[in-house]
Amino acid sequence: MALQAQNPLTPQNRVNFQSNLAPQNRVTFQDNLAPQNAGLAPQTAGLVPQQNPSLVPQGTAPVPQNTFAPQSALAPQSAYAPQTLAAQSALVHPNKPPGTVLGRGGDNYRDNYRTAGPTQLGRDRRQYSAPSDDNTLSNQILITDRSHERPYDVLLLSVKQVLQTIEAILVRANKPVDIHGTVVPGVLVPATAQVDSLEHERAIHASLSALHDNLDVPNSVLNEISCEIQYKSLSGVDANKTTMDILERVQHYDWDEKVVLALASFAIKDGEFWLVAQLFTSNPLAKAIGQLKQMQEILERSGTSLKAKFEVYNNLVNAVLKVTRIIVHLQDIYHDPHLATEIKATTPTNHIPSAVYWTIRSIVILASQLLGITGSDPEYVTEAWELSSLAHKLESIYKHLEDNLNRLHELTRKYRDEEAFAAIERILESPHIDNSKPLRVLFYKDDQPALFDGYNKKRVDIDVLRRKVVILMISDLDIGQENEYIIAHQMYSEKRQFPTRAESQYEIVWVPIVDNWTEAKLLQFEEIRNGMEWYSVYHPSFVSPIVVKYIKDKRKWNFVKKPLLVVMDPQGKIVHTNAVHMMCVFGSAAYPFTSNRERLLWEEETWRIELLADAIDQTLLNWIAERKYICLYGGEDINWIRNFTRTAKNVALEAGIQLELLYLGKSKQKERVVKEIIRVIKEEKLSHTIDSNLIWFFWVRLESMWQSKGQLMSELSKANFTDHNIKNDIIMQGIVSLLSFGSTDRGWALIALPSSEMAKANGEHMSKSLNDFKIWKPKHDEVGFTPALNEYLSGVYRDAPHHCTNLILPATGIMPETVSCSECGRIMERYAMFRCCTD
Repeated sequence: MALQAQNPLTPQNRVNFQSNLAPQNRVTFQDNLAPQNAGLAPQTAGLVPQQNPSLVPQGTAPVPQNTFAPQSALAPQSAYAPQTLAAQSALVHPNKPPGTVLGRGGDNYRDNYRTAGPTQLGRDRRQYSAPSDDNTLSNQILITDRSHERPYDVLLLSVKQVLQTIEAILVRANKPVDIHGTVVPGVLVPATAQVDSLEHERAIHASLSALHDNLDVPNSVLNEISCEIQYKSLSGVDANKTTMDILERVQHYDWDEKVVLALASFAIKDGEFWLVAQLFTSNPLAKAIGQLKQMQEILERSGTSLKAKFEVYNNLVNAVLKVTRIIVHLQDIYHDPHLATEIKATTPTNHIPSAVYWTIRSIVILASQLLGITGSDPEYVTEAWELSSLAHKLESIYKHLEDNLNRLHELTRKYRDEEAFAAIERILESPHIDNSKPLRVLFYKDDQPALFDGYNKKRVDIDVLRRKVVILMISDLDIGQENEYIIAHQMYSEKRQFPTRAESQYEIVWVPIVDNWTEAKLLQFEEIRNGMEWYSVYHPSFVSPIVVKYIKDKRKWNFVKKPLLVVMDPQGKIVHTNAVHMMCVFGSAAYPFTSNRERLLWEEETWRIELLADAIDQTLLNWIAERKYICLYGGEDINWIRNFTRTAKNVALEAGIQLELLYLGKSKQKERVVKEIIRVIKEEKLSHTIDSNLIWFFWVRLESMWQSKGQLMSELSKANFTDHNIKNDIIMQGIVSLLSFGSTDRGWALIALPSSEMAKANGEHMSKSLNDFKIWKPKHDEVGFTPALNEYLSGVYRDAPHHCTNLILPATGIMPETVSCSECGRIMERYAMFRCCTD
């Protein structure tokens, strides 16, 4: 039987987009993303085609006529705004915790997404109605998923490659092109269209050149999805039903594959249409096809009545692309076999199925919109505000997914940082054949030479430090006046002077640590680096953030502000986390600067004048060699200094001893004050003096004794470091006494014979005892000068009235919970003091 030709453009056969605009056929549209419609448009259902019996197969029941109605675009109201996110709990299996690990297929994957058991699937399709709430919709979405039962013939989709091709199509399709003064549907051409067009073209060529030549895609699935959308759009099936049917067709694919397949199907149709539109005026074949598609009419309206609609159309395309990209990204991370199970368990995945649903639903609306443009009068398409509302919904979904992605990245970064930190910890705290590996862990960047040789002024590799003792001088950029720098400089100068000594077989490497590097700070770094004689990192970027974190960690090197001298032995093991104090106290004798060496040196030491005088001044060493009595004294009261030195000399003559006096001032004495006192002492020949820098070094060294000795005692003590530890150690008692003297402006004095007992007291008590020499002279004749003086001083302390004694200790390093007064033995009160002095 011959078929009668029908003219599809006759009024009786053309789909009528106007007949359903009557008020009785309109529905009310409400979206929680646009409260009370926000005044965007009247409560119109959109444009609903009449049922055309010729388009419906025989024996098929009539289909609801709501193809372009708003409820097909956005209803049901499963908004992705924060106020409705609680509904996502419906996506979690009731018998599984929310943190179940996600995999590509398998029980874990199924349990993390599904709530209902598997439903019998066959050719009988499920019937979906518009869900009344989010939970119902979520359950319906999850029921469609059978990815955990993936047949062997459903091959894995190269999601990233397919998405890359889709992006190339959609970006190319949206390129602005001027045809007869009319803009082809796509992005509006701005004033700088020519420049933007060139940039756009370059970006497109770059994306196209990166595409794979062979791409394995299931074309049958793409065709099925396309036919599903086209048939049901023309049949008036709502978008929810169409979306669910598409999810049924891709039921064996993973969630990222589902959305990419749907988007690929749309991209083919979209790309074909815009390809013809762009070539319509220049290609005969495109012109012929365009005539059949009424392309001329569409192009004419693209810059006028359809202009706003094309804008929101492209905005929705871009929103779909954004959400698809982030879904693929999230799924790619979840399926990473190297991703820690702990991270997967703490990252929610139940939001992805809902995101996939709304993205595919948007694709259905876009495809219906495109079909409306190409199959009917252009002005009769879905209202622009409806597409804008859907784009707004996708933007909310995207923001939520982006938050999860950022959280996932943060967890991943934290986990990898912890792994890297543990690796650094393991390498730095274990012995190796040599120190090459640990040094490369500390200083590395693309196999480039990491160090700068300050002596020869050239860039070198870390091999120059191989199998040597390496001292890492860690500091910020304010290092020039730091005690640690001065001590290291003195040590290194001695090393340069005697390079062949065993004690000189070490190198220093400066490692600058700054929180935020700027151009000004980099210039400052280079200036400091170029002025040093030892090695330094060539550039701060050679010290990774994880290494900086290790250096600052309180459990490790605990760098805050004060410089550290961290020692690495020739095998690459860290043997001391701050050797500056032992270097200050013992000098080159501290080599190889290990904690064990420090402990042995203190075990051999006693409280004697040699400990205090070592390396201060050669004159002191000469007095020691000559077995003379030595009096070290200080204070800032010049009248007390005059009286005390005169009395001490008279007593020495009367006692028949050789006594040498040396002025040592006080701790942290102002330079102008100490220089003035030294000037007076020299002019009046009151006693010997040394340079103010050596006076400074005496007190710095005394503080280093406190830190070095105290640290060892703290490590050996099972309990906290307290006054009890100090009382049981004569060296620490002496150190505390001198530090107390140096913390006040009052005078003080110490008198001793080399390798013998020492007598010490504040200026008032020492002056009184010396003035009373005639009283205890018989004892002097019996036991000697220093023992007799100490015995008399004990009585003076006992009979002395109330007094005030201060002890200022550095805030860094060890800090005992309690300290007894060096004069009366009572527990001292504890205060915090902040001091700033540039003098």
